[in-house]
Amino acid sequence: MEVLVSEVIDYFYRLLWPMVRVSSFLLAAPFFSLRAVTVRIRVLLAAILTWFVFPLADWPTVDPITALGLKEMVVQVFIGVCMGLTLQIVNAALIVGGQSISTSMGLSMANMIDANMGNVPVISQFIVVCSTLIFLGLGGHTIIISLLLESFRLLPIGDLIEIRALAVLVIKWSSMIFVGAVLLAMPMMASLLLINMGLGVITRAAPALNIFAVGFPAMILAGMLLLMMSMPSIGFRITWLWKQAFDVLGQVIGVI
Repeated sequence: MEVLVSEVIDYFYRLLWPMVRVSSFLLAAPFFSLRAVTVRIRVLLAAILTWFVFPLADWPTVDPITALGLKEMVVQVFIGVCMGLTLQIVNAALIVGGQSISTSMGLSMANMIDANMGNVPVISQFIVVCSTLIFLGLGGHTIIISLLLESFRLLPIGDLIEIRALAVLVIKWSSMIFVGAVLLAMPMMASLLLINMGLGVITRAAPALNIFAVGFPAMILAGMLLLMMSMPSIGFRITWLWKQAFDVLGQVIGVI
């Protein structure tokens, strides 16, 4: 009986380490970290992925209570969070770009409380939904799962990991929040700025015209028309952002 208990404990210790990395990744990755995805669903997904990964490698037996085990747990959490944040930066860029478009259209006060993303402008919610469809169309869910499985081979548990290099790479990639937002929103912001200047000229020419009664509906209508015309270019830029994120994620785990 003692031998059986020791085998169970040994099996649990070896199963714990991939579970920690997978759980950390699901905690920080987009779509999986939404509020609509409850803790039970995340735990179930982490358990399923860990069960699939477990037979593919030889896992070390490290006692998590010891100093070495605590250090290894922190390292695995750091790797999983870095991988998740690499993809989360794309969503952040889309939300910032959508917020800029909403402000230019005059919808900055029309924020809605969303159960998934919180207090996010309606244009940002629309762009994030389009991004989700593009992500699934690119096969992003299979790509990130395959890269997650590959990370256990390239960043094995128990080996020395360059934590500083990973942190520097993720911090450099985080600049894409602002670059991606500018690439996404700049055409519409420039067009709406010209329309706003035209409304200013009209107001100066006809002072009796109520700019608040005419300007806001005109800006919203023009913004909707421009958004419809800009959707092909916005979809192209979202696709480009996801491809860049996959490349950076490959650099994080050492594939590229």
